[in-house]
Amino acid sequence: MNEHSIGVFDSGVGGLSVLRSLRQEMPHEDFIYIADSGHAPYGERADSYVVARARAITGYLIAQHHIKALVIACNTATAAAIHQLRQDHPSLPIIGVEPALKPAVGASTTRRIGVMATRSTLSSAKYATLLASLQGQAEFVNQACDGLAQAVEHDDTTKIIALCTHYISQMGQFGTNSGQIDALVLGCTHYAFAEPHLRALVGPQVRILDTGEPVARRTHQVLASQLSARHGKGHCSFETSGSTALLQTAVQRWLQLPGPIGALRDRVS
Repeated sequence: MNEHSIGVFDSGVGGLSVLRSLRQEMPHEDFIYIADSGHAPYGERADSYVVARARAITGYLIAQHHIKALVIACNTATAAAIHQLRQDHPSLPIIGVEPALKPAVGASTTRRIGVMATRSTLSSAKYATLLASLQGQAEFVNQACDGLAQAVEHDDTTKIIALCTHYISQMGQFGTNSGQIDALVLGCTHYAFAEPHLRALVGPQVRILDTGEPVARRTHQVLASQLSARHGKGHCSFETSGSTALLQTAVQRWLQLPGPIGALRDRVS
């Protein structure tokens, strides 16, 4: 492991969708990924709890892995903690994620945009500011998706399909006709792994946007002067405060990587 890895963390396996894009954008870089599954779901926790976890994990990544940058691969943790983390570590580049509302406005012709996110993200001041910046440009149909991140976390296909079906039905009509939702924003990194089920529900013409690629491009821009000069494939390591088997399965399925997975339980508190 390079002593100047890029740290990435999420409340669980959802941030692997961001890591996947980061590896495609910067294939020579080393990454250390932390899944805080033992304290998930962040989206149903108080902000103070999420901030405490984010500070503990960041401190651990700096002390133990000497990271050169941090990607908060979680909408809830970004909204709750990024300002505090930047205040704590002013010399560390910290990149967060936010629901892709701005790209959705550019992609929509009906000007009616659906947003699926955790209840915590939708009620955050950061999200309110983002919405206010786009006032008058589109109508946003916000849908809190309780339980969906957990279903993805545990790869419970039956529950994922049931929850996606329920929440999509709550949002209204999808399509490209006037009054229909023609763009769907996935405002939680876990939801990217439910995209095939969502696609089947909303149809082929609706644009589905997640945060992986924009975050990867932004991270590349921020670190342009610090990127590795190597030509070989970068290395990834993984640690979790939850089930190592659960993260191992997700890493193999979505990143086609073998691991190994380290246990974080007693090292970050």
